[in-house]
Amino acid sequence: MSHATPLHRRVPILAHLDLDAFFAAVEELENPELRDRPLVVGGDPHGRGVVSTANYAARKFGIHSAMSAAEALRRCPSAVFVRPRHALYRQYSRVVWDTVGEIVPRIERTGIDEGYLDLGTVAPDFTRARAVVSAIQTAVRATTSLTCSLGVGTSKVVCKIGSDRRKPGGVTVVPPGTEAAFLAPLAVRLLPGVGPRAEARLRTAGVETIGALAVLANTDLKAVLPGSIGTLLRDRARGIDPRDLELAGEPVSVSAEDTFAHDVSERALLHDEIRRLAQLVSERLQNSGLSGRTVTAKLRYGDFSIRTRSKTLAAAVDEADVIGAVACGLLDRGLRDRPGALRLVGVGVSSLSSYRQLTLEP
Repeated sequence: MSHATPLHRRVPILAHLDLDAFFAAVEELENPELRDRPLVVGGDPHGRGVVSTANYAARKFGIHSAMSAAEALRRCPSAVFVRPRHALYRQYSRVVWDTVGEIVPRIERTGIDEGYLDLGTVAPDFTRARAVVSAIQTAVRATTSLTCSLGVGTSKVVCKIGSDRRKPGGVTVVPPGTEAAFLAPLAVRLLPGVGPRAEARLRTAGVETIGALAVLANTDLKAVLPGSIGTLLRDRARGIDPRDLELAGEPVSVSAEDTFAHDVSERALLHDEIRRLAQLVSERLQNSGLSGRTVTAKLRYGDFSIRTRSKTLAAAVDEADVIGAVACGLLDRGLRDRPGALRLVGVGVSSLSSYRQLTLEP
């Protein structure tokens, strides 16, 4: 049975995946000395900077995203502040979602560090879905050393809230029929869609929990939250959220990678492996009737840090020798930027099209 088609089921089996303190976690991987120190990724604490992410050591001081960096410094004068490195975070994110996509093919990415998964494409029930989630966590940790938290349920709203309940590295499963009971005791501000203004109006009306919103009568609801937004939020408070995943229509890349039994530094062996992977990518492109203009080489070092190097060509290609030659050059470039033995190499082709753009020989 193809994994591209969801298995027959009476209720959806969805999950929300959220990488734990993602920016800070990447910085800790790149500089292990930061792991036991309060770490804030964001702007200048002596200016008007804002916190993007804080690690869990910093969060013990009440530091959180969107707080002013100056306030974070006041709360924890010993915190280490680093500026965001978004290009680096995108590299790690790409590896994470490629890894997840090998287990669950139907994914809606909602951000660099979070997204929804249709577990029903690979699991017929919630018991097996729990095993799939464990496999996802294991795979993400193995490929990137990052941890992620997941919420599993029948709707996006339940999954989104569930993924935040047992951070870091936790899993919350909300079986069918228990959605309202799971949500009821939680603060109403945790319900997606309830912003500061809606929260203030609800609290003024004595509605402080999601459960209280769920049982609000129609007349009271219209007085507090007039229009369709009130009904929408009350439905969500009851665990009712019919939204399906929003999917990209076409594949964005074709790639292959392999992990060595031992870290490898010999350039000839690395080139041989790159050319072998390029052959696999070429076969997949040709079997799918695709070609691409951007070739990427992925390098993972012995400390699990990741680098990617890419080159966009004048015309789309699908030939193994061309992809291999470009990828070998990119690997060499990456090793010039950071020398060292590699644990894994990968080759990818993106900027895909359904035909090959021909160039004329001079």
